[in-house]
Amino acid sequence: MNDRLQQLAIFLRTVETGSFSKVAREFGLSQPSVSRTVAALEDRLGVKLLARTTRQLSLTDAGEALLSRARDALAGVEEAENAARGADRLSGMLRVAMPPTFGVRQIVPLLPAFLEMHPDIRIDLMMSDRYEDLIAEGADMALRLGSQPDSSFVTRKLAATRRLFVASPAYLARRGRPENLADLGLHHIVGGPGDEGEQNWTAHRNGVEEMQRVEPRVRTRAAIGAVTCASFGLGIAIASTWMCADELASGRLVEVLADYRLEPATAYAVFPHGRRLPQRVRAFSDYLQRSLVSDA
Repeated sequence: MNDRLQQLAIFLRTVETGSFSKVAREFGLSQPSVSRTVAALEDRLGVKLLARTTRQLSLTDAGEALLSRARDALAGVEEAENAARGADRLSGMLRVAMPPTFGVRQIVPLLPAFLEMHPDIRIDLMMSDRYEDLIAEGADMALRLGSQPDSSFVTRKLAATRRLFVASPAYLARRGRPENLADLGLHHIVGGPGDEGEQNWTAHRNGVEEMQRVEPRVRTRAAIGAVTCASFGLGIAIASTWMCADELASGRLVEVLADYRLEPATAYAVFPHGRRLPQRVRAFSDYLQRSLVSDA
């Protein structure tokens, strides 16, 4: 990458991450080198691009004007290089934010085939149960589960799968098997992400919606935590088949209330608004839409 493109790339990533130190680690440079590179770009253009304080970096008007054009210019260079290599020779770093359990159980198993098709792509799996700001974290895309993500992002539905009531055989041997949704009021409940305090669990049977008030005895903010707690007999949980397939296959968990239907779990690809998507990002999104199991 020539000096001008390097300057633009470092400026872009500095804005996206808000951190000279993060960019330094990413480019294999020292933090002072990153700062000097941005300063050299400002000197070359004769304008101030970033306002620096001890706490944060913010764009000046000139920086705002450069930002989208720099992003498009770098994406254009990348597409031109990929066109020269051929459509099957995509390259570069792909940064994907995702929930850890979904990432480990559903995305990682799909990576070998994708990377075999595109050997010049590198992937940064940004696994966290916290929903990061895509721009601040510098992610190219995120994978999100649940309802349609915030409309301030560009979204693409990838797949959907069933959600089930599950419990361990040992728990059911001790406490009995619920026969209807109202029976959940007599059982220990394991709450997962979004299950806080007393709340309503809703499901449909024979086309009729039923609702039962539950109060989790154990709560966890990670999907794998709810699955694991249920596996160890702590109560009944709700989990998608993406999250608990291994436990169901091994018999550590079994489905209960099988004649009820819960709202499916839906996976979305989420992209920052106003950004020209690199070909590698589009290719990965296409691949996941083809490859993720959808059984809802």
